Amino acid sequence: MTVPETGDEPTSGAVSHGVGPSVHPDRSRLAPADRPTVSFELFPPGTPRGERRLSHTLYALEQARPDFVSVTYGASGRTRVTTRRLVSTILRTTSLTPIAHLTCVGTSRAETVTIITELLDAGVRSFLALRGDPPAGQPDWRPHPDGLHTAAELVALLRQVEADRCARSQAQVVRGLVKPLSVAVAAFPRGNHATGGTRADDVQALLSKQQAGADFALTQIFFDAPSYLALVAEARAAGVTIPIVPGIMPATDPARLAHVGHLAGVEAPPDLLARLGSIDDPEARHRAGVRATADLVEAVLDGGAPGIHLYTFNQHRPALDVLAATQLGGR
Repeated sequence: MTVPETGDEPTSGAVSHGVGPSVHPDRSRLAPADRPTVSFELFPPGTPRGERRLSHTLYALEQARPDFVSVTYGASGRTRVTTRRLVSTILRTTSLTPIAHLTCVGTSRAETVTIITELLDAGVRSFLALRGDPPAGQPDWRPHPDGLHTAAELVALLRQVEADRCARSQAQVVRGLVKPLSVAVAAFPRGNHATGGTRADDVQALLSKQQAGADFALTQIFFDAPSYLALVAEARAAGVTIPIVPGIMPATDPARLAHVGHLAGVEAPPDLLARLGSIDDPEARHRAGVRATADLVEAVLDGGAPGIHLYTFNQHRPALDVLAATQLGGR
């Protein structure tokens, strides 16, 4: 969604040991309707080797029976073809429910309608509508002369395209009733770094997205539960009623943690980086990172979060170990 892709990286099939379960109630025993949602983010691989690794990751993540997986869409639509291909592969070869990312960057309104139509024709029924970040090398965000300016406009366009399809076809009306169109949007616990906006600015943007037809929100990464809980509290006070799902990055790789946090404008806690960096043994570092992530997951769930969305970077092991440590599924 809103974290940078970092390229095709190796995945491991090794099982982590020594990451004990949390002391919180066993959520695995909750009734299905009461269990927190679990979802993952993936990105289209850029190499054949990455495709093979992602195939293994998809199989592993599928065993956790997540509620959905989201598939990113690069700046200026640079992964338009590979995003559609990956979403189609997920629909065709797995039991997973994909959410296709879509941005306003670099395309006219007519081109965006074409992209939406292509994805709907491929069977996609869920989207994550984003304004999108500027392409690499472009210092600021500039809308296409004939394009959309905000994520709220993109949400409204998705709804309009679906309405137009239903107006033309009673068959599509029936399909839409069986599989309703779902539109997610982004939320930013510490404000949107890309726009320089504050949390208050994001709450107002989130309200506009809700009014345009958004169904729920996924957050940018954050590293402390109070940031997420404060965003939810401010959003509710402003009239935002849609669910806000926290987006969490497994803290098993301190270098990636620092890099992604810097790019996203959400610096990783120095004490966490120092603690992980002081551990020489890779397995011990992995366990410590999983434990730190599990503590954050427990804190937001205890605070009322409806579920968790894990940024996997196309690696299954950290995500599934976090689920195991929080008794949300996985192994």
